[in-house]
Amino acid sequence: MGGASLPEPWGYPWGPFGHLPRWAGEPLALLEEGAALGFLFGLRLGHRAVVGFSPAWNRLLLSDLKTLRSRGSLSSLTPYLNGGVITTDAPLHKPQREALNPLFHARALATLEERLQEALAAIRPQGAFEAVAWASKAAQTGLNLLYFEGRFPPALLARFLAPLKRPFPAPLVPRPLLFLRVRRVVRALQQDGWGLAARLPLEEVMVGLAAGYDTTAHTLAWALWHAALYPQWATPQGLPLLLKETLRLYPPGFVGSRRVAHDLVWEGHFIPKGALALYSPYLTHRHPEFWSNPLVFDPARFLGRVPAWGYLPFGGGERICLGMHFAQMVLRVALGLFPRLRPLRGDPRPKPALTLAPAGELWVEA
Repeated sequence: MGGASLPEPWGYPWGPFGHLPRWAGEPLALLEEGAALGFLFGLRLGHRAVVGFSPAWNRLLLSDLKTLRSRGSLSSLTPYLNGGVITTDAPLHKPQREALNPLFHARALATLEERLQEALAAIRPQGAFEAVAWASKAAQTGLNLLYFEGRFPPALLARFLAPLKRPFPAPLVPRPLLFLRVRRVVRALQQDGWGLAARLPLEEVMVGLAAGYDTTAHTLAWALWHAALYPQWATPQGLPLLLKETLRLYPPGFVGSRRVAHDLVWEGHFIPKGALALYSPYLTHRHPEFWSNPLVFDPARFLGRVPAWGYLPFGGGERICLGMHFAQMVLRVALGLFPRLRPLRGDPRPKPALTLAPAGELWVEA
């Protein structure tokens, strides 16, 4: 089966590994160069990879769970995410996900909000503070409360989650002794009936902690920074729009991937079985064909229509982020603690690691 060859951004003349050094060191620049070539382009990452970012491509990857599989995708490379419902494929994924959905629904989490507000208010900084560091502490506090009613040792939780915020290859390195210790504590708390963990399989708790940590922390840090820069949006009515715009410009999951289960032809391009198929919310959210003035921070754009499959901060379809409602609650409650913020100094440029993060510190004053 043939098809038109895909354009590729510049890479090293190393055959199937030609783009791997750039992917490890400058993935955003690599993605942006590829996007300039068209809505579908190729990468050589050790395996053949195809990257697309049109709404139609996003819909294909997030809807066709039989053709596009999660096991063997990029998330499988890190021990933090290689398990649970994240790597479960059809036909087992749907019933497994349906069993978990009620536990993470907004209605099920409503009783947690008051306790979350008290817990975050207790660690609310006064005066000048660094938003990235405080947001990390706030995310850990929220996860501890959700899964264990706050009874997991904070120092051990911080140690477990710390590699997720470090540069590559830190999030990919196995840490068997640390994971063993964390699993023992989780099992003990499960047996004692504490929190949501008592109602979940062990592996879902481990993966849920990792998946919910740096994504929430980085979004909160950027949201605090923009609430300081744009105080007109730091109101009860404006904050939901500010959060949506923050997630548009800085989607934590800047790229997602699937493994192609059988040969596929897409818009005249042949994609072989075993290839990596990537989609990029970062590229979709910043493309002028889908968003007007896409690089401008403008929460008012969400007063209008959002392009279908063109806004994917939490993914989409059957695999939409399980912790979406909890993350939104943490963001809303945390931002509500600061009726007025002033920006001091910082570097908010996006810097990719396992997820998208601010390039530098973000100092604000409460």
